[in-house]
Amino acid sequence: MAYDEHTDPARFRGEPGFREEPDFRASPAGLGGAGIPAARHGVSAAALDDVFDDPDHGDPGRDRLAVHFAWEAVLLVGIAILGYLLFSQHRATVTGDSLQRLLVFGSAIGLLALAGAMSLRTGAVNLAVGPVAIASALFFAQHGNDGVVPTTLKAVALAAAVGAVIAVLVVGFHVPGWAGSLVAALTVIVWIQRHSGPVTVAGEYDPTDRALYYAGGFVILSLLAATLGTIKSVRRGVGRFRPVGDPALRRGTFAGFVTAAALVGSTVLAAVAGVLLAGLSPKVEPTLGLELTGIALGVAMLGGVSAFGRRGGVFGTVLATTAVALVIWFGEAAGWKLSLYAVAAATVAAGLVVTRLVETFGRPMPNVDEEEWTAEASTSWATETTGSWSATLPAQQTAANRPDPWPDDRWTAGR
Repeated sequence: MAYDEHTDPARFRGEPGFREEPDFRASPAGLGGAGIPAARHGVSAAALDDVFDDPDHGDPGRDRLAVHFAWEAVLLVGIAILGYLLFSQHRATVTGDSLQRLLVFGSAIGLLALAGAMSLRTGAVNLAVGPVAIASALFFAQHGNDGVVPTTLKAVALAAAVGAVIAVLVVGFHVPGWAGSLVAALTVIVWIQRHSGPVTVAGEYDPTDRALYYAGGFVILSLLAATLGTIKSVRRGVGRFRPVGDPALRRGTFAGFVTAAALVGSTVLAAVAGVLLAGLSPKVEPTLGLELTGIALGVAMLGGVSAFGRRGGVFGTVLATTAVALVIWFGEAAGWKLSLYAVAAATVAAGLVVTRLVETFGRPMPNVDEEEWTAEASTSWATETTGSWSATLPAQQTAANRPDPWPDDRWTAGR
């Protein structure tokens, strides 16, 4: 047998003089295959478990929430200033019945913002929340005589059906959320345009009687959802639809389920917000609802929810809702005649700036240990390679002084 002929690797195993070396070759399944942990360049499997996006593509570590809390502190200061100005200059608008109306209005805006935040955090923005809110308000105005609860439940059921259609388009065909929800938004607008003029609200529904309950319900729901979003597993699961590679690749069954639930839930919240808005006015204008979509998404991003998905704070949606509601209320009291489209545009623009801050300062910390290991390994390798070797060769002796390597006595001494 030739010395280089292939033999069975286990032939000499266990015999004296045989030493088994570890196999450093990767498994056929690649990194993260069977029996091999998903690690790369010294990153342990436990560190990769902290990845929120995807263990194969995301950044190891937790998202940093300090930037969210810092921005929420800024929003809190802004709310304090707006509240002081409104109370000192237009006290009648924040006391008595006007305060109750402000709470209901803020609750409606907050539910829209929460709907926008739900869809944004899943990475599938829902552009139909505004038209759905207007359509729900018109539906409630037409059928208010049937009772508040039955009419609201019918509006919520219709909104859930619209959300299911959006989910089928977005999740079933795996297309961007804005594209699938735009189809639903345009379809709802067609129904809205069938109303030639304002619709008088039927019935005697007055939401101001339970203004504190509506406001408290919105705050509790928002804080509960945001607090759950700080948990590692929940945050990663909610944000799995956020693309980390090819956006056309499907993100798995669980990602599709979460995204579908968020789309349906966001349309349901928009329908409830429309019912509250209908109760604040004797007539409902058949507008397109795009201004409400802009306000919903703008307030959500202003509160710290990233436009790219997954990332968001805790108190941001509540604080941003309060700030925007006070701005609109102050503008009406001062006679500024603010257009809701202008408010939506300014809010979205400010929210995009906040998104950049969140994405810049909210990313996980870089893997310092890996960098230090690489630098240390390079330094030690260079040291071990050079050792005590000199860069210059020793001086060579001349031919005259060089000894004869073959003296005669070396060969004749034994003779």
